[in-house]
Amino acid sequence: MGGRCGHCGLASAYAPPICPCGQVGGVEPCTFGPSGTVFSSTVLEIPVPGRTPPVCLAYVDLDEGPRILAHVELDSGPPPEPGAKVSLNVKNDLGDLVVSIGSTPVLDNHGAHND
Repeated sequence: MGGRCGHCGLASAYAPPICPCGQVGGVEPCTFGPSGTVFSSTVLEIPVPGRTPPVCLAYVDLDEGPRILAHVELDSGPPPEPGAKVSLNVKNDLGDLVVSIGSTPVLDNHGAHND
């Protein structure tokens, strides 16, 4: 769930009360994804509280939506390259967004599981 300004069209990962363009109350709630494209990714090899290394993170441009930071399920493979297709998966136990490499979404754009 995010927001899109009805005045300038800016998409954001949340629905702020004021758009950066200055429109008060012009941001409407909406959904994005579930697919996206990797902008950049990195692997953290150092311990981070609550997470066991290695941890892969990626900036993902959601289809027709904002750029988000998400954890990537690697399944022992390499981190995704820029331009790789990913799909929103679920939130982990810490509330972080998680994406899977590939274009088959686990969740639809309303958060329901695709079976």
